[in-house]
Amino acid sequence: MGRWRPKGTPASKYITPEGYKALNDELQYLWKEKRPAVTQSVQEAAAQGDRSENAEYIYGKKQLREIDRRVRFLSKRLDDMTVVDRLPEDQSRVFFGAWVELENEDGKLETYRLVGPDETDARRGYISIDAPLARALLKKQVDDEVEVRTPTGERCLFINRIWYRNEDTDNER
Repeated sequence: MGRWRPKGTPASKYITPEGYKALNDELQYLWKEKRPAVTQSVQEAAAQGDRSENAEYIYGKKQLREIDRRVRFLSKRLDDMTVVDRLPEDQSRVFFGAWVELENEDGKLETYRLVGPDETDARRGYISIDAPLARALLKKQVDDEVEVRTPTGERCLFINRIWYRNEDTDNER
């Protein structure tokens, strides 16, 4: 059985400065701290003798492969990324990096931030710029109505507020 997979749609190459820093920190941690520690434990396990039945050695080698795979991915991905560190000229419209407060049909408020696909985090309200909701919100303004097709059906959302801010200078949310 082969490992061939059909090509998916390529993810956007945009990222916020905070997202870039987080991915770069992960890369540095894996390369400078985690990989050397795992390499040391593999060397110690290999010194114990028979490697074919040595669980520590086998697990360590597997862990090294996973670390190397993630390091390769992060290195290539970070090289291709475009860090969006400027605010848009028209801050009354929704663009990359915007925080958007939406009101659904029931009057419930939801807040989302449009970020790159590598930064998505549902708990924090970070949605990918490639997500259907984000695509529907792009270039919209306050008081616009947005219709989004979801797996549960059509949703109608009303834009209450749009703002841009830096994470480290403003903890509003």
